[in-house]
Amino acid sequence: MSQRKAAVTCKRASLQCASDKIMTYLEVRGLGRDFPGVVALNGVDLTIELGRTHILAGENGAGKSTLVKILTGTDRPTRGQVLIDGRDIATDPSAHRSVAYVPQELTLFPQMTVAENLFMPFDRTGHGGALFNRRALMREAQVYLDRFGIEARPGDIVAHISVSDQQLLQIARASTNSDMKVLILDEPTSALTRVEVNRVFRVIRDFLDRDHAVVFISHKMEEIFEIGDDYTVLRNGEKVDSGRVADITESDLIRAMSGRHLAIEDHFRPQTSAGETLMEVRSLSGRRFTDVSFDLRRGEVLGFAGLVGAGRSEVMQTIFGYLKATSGTVTVEGRNWPLNDASRSVAQGMLYLSEERKHHGIFPMLSLRENIGISIFELTAGPLGISQSRERNAVKGIIDGYGIKTVGMSKRISNLSGGNQQKAIIGRAMATRPRILIFDEPTKGIDIRTKTEIYRIMKELAQDGVGVILVSSEITELRHCASRIITMHTGRVTGEFDTATTETETLVGAIFGTEAKADAI
Repeated sequence: MSQRKAAVTCKRASLQCASDKIMTYLEVRGLGRDFPGVVALNGVDLTIELGRTHILAGENGAGKSTLVKILTGTDRPTRGQVLIDGRDIATDPSAHRSVAYVPQELTLFPQMTVAENLFMPFDRTGHGGALFNRRALMREAQVYLDRFGIEARPGDIVAHISVSDQQLLQIARASTNSDMKVLILDEPTSALTRVEVNRVFRVIRDFLDRDHAVVFISHKMEEIFEIGDDYTVLRNGEKVDSGRVADITESDLIRAMSGRHLAIEDHFRPQTSAGETLMEVRSLSGRRFTDVSFDLRRGEVLGFAGLVGAGRSEVMQTIFGYLKATSGTVTVEGRNWPLNDASRSVAQGMLYLSEERKHHGIFPMLSLRENIGISIFELTAGPLGISQSRERNAVKGIIDGYGIKTVGMSKRISNLSGGNQQKAIIGRAMATRPRILIFDEPTKGIDIRTKTEIYRIMKELAQDGVGVILVSSEITELRHCASRIITMHTGRVTGEFDTATTETETLVGAIFGTEAKADAI
């Protein structure tokens, strides 16, 4: 334990000894929530204390989202009791005002300014009415930007600021609620680099020092043990474990979440040797990247590492045809690849799975069957159009083959957990038998068990001869899965490394743009 964390822990312990009554702010007693055919929560107890970070852990579908909805007042329990500052939410719904929630997905207004986003809605933050003072809004916004370390100006358009600043802006917006005492953060670091994670953690510690409580939802073990004080584990809608983070090991926490041991430390690199060169990229330039060259071999997982904004996703989107190339060439199996045409890329066997699956990967208002069936017309077409029986059989095969958990294929896909959505996207993609499959942050916001399942899927695809590219912000993930890793910094390739023989420090140095010579291929 670091000296800083030890000092903070001692400080909080002394505060708690002085007054347990003051520290306990939110209590959940025997909470249950039923939906038709599903028990989402059953007999859940929870205690949140001021000045401490409480880890809410569990796999996708464990009941965390349902619990959060009840705590924030967007859903009602079927049974049980919730007390916030001693007030029962059943008789005093205004108690919910002291609980703020920051979702994993960005929910900002991209074409409005930073200041406008910060204080929306204006009537809640005291900036509404007939006498709207924009100068006062900008001055007050700067105070929050300084406090949260947001590297943007009040008048900047949100779409033009960094992802990490947008994430911090969401947290800052929650804090403009003067009644807020409990802040719930759902995967706040899923798209952030280590440097940016440190900025979020500084903000969290500032909240704790101001006698607030933070509920932290994350699937990243290193972050849980760095920032967490207490923990509660949900599994299948029930509480299965709770206690102090200092008293549990990582393997025990994973076992509590999944119900069994998971060898997440194992590597998932293909066991077969990579074959001939499948794709050649030469001197490719486009939006946010310049002069990128690399080869992809048949049957390998090729990793791409870099900071947010390094240009990794833009390279892949340009190869696929989402973005326009300004120069350079791509060949696949020796033939020129058509750039600037995503439809032809799909037709010729290349698929790109975006990190923003809710915006680019699924049709949220359609069912699981419709989301899968929309891409497999050649498997379901009959003489008079789509054969419903063929479609059902094909979709069932994908659901069973990829272990998608659902009560039925007619269930709306947006109601599935993130991991099951991702497996549906992968299964749909593989039904078209692609030659090249690009995964962009495939495990973002996904629990550990589903991560290992996706890792195994990538490994099996590569061993079946598919060329797989993995773009990831997690060095550990790349080391688990990729045989080679290409690093990028500010739009340029800074190194190419053999995973098995390269130290993590070398990879990190290349990601930050330092010259990388040792261990390079």
